Amino acid sequence: MKCKIHRCNCRKIWSVQNRKKKIIAKSILLNGNWMTEVKPDRRLNPKGFVITNYTQDIITDPPMELLMQFKKVTKLIYDKNTVEFNIKSGKFLWFAEDGSCYLLNRMYEM
Repeated sequence: MKCKIHRCNCRKIWSVQNRKKKIIAKSILLNGNWMTEVKPDRRLNPKGFVITNYTQDIITDPPMELLMQFKKVTKLIYDKNTVEFNIKSGKFLWFAEDGSCYLLNRMYEM
């Protein structure tokens, strides 16, 4: 089932939402494939999301030991003005507590 992940800046939390439920967390590790989806044609408040089709790949508030298995590669950046992401898809993504989103690689795959 498709899950959308986005940031709620007013509450400073991440939200994972599908048609059945909504989960909030301070940080999220997406341990699998993902892609971006944009809704530029919305009349009010155009938005962009990170989506995944596998809920079992979403780990809310991951322990530091798990995050240490990965290395940060680059930031995923969303441009509100153009409603675009700098990267369209990938594998392994960390949504940090400070609101940043990092593309990751496993340590042994480098």
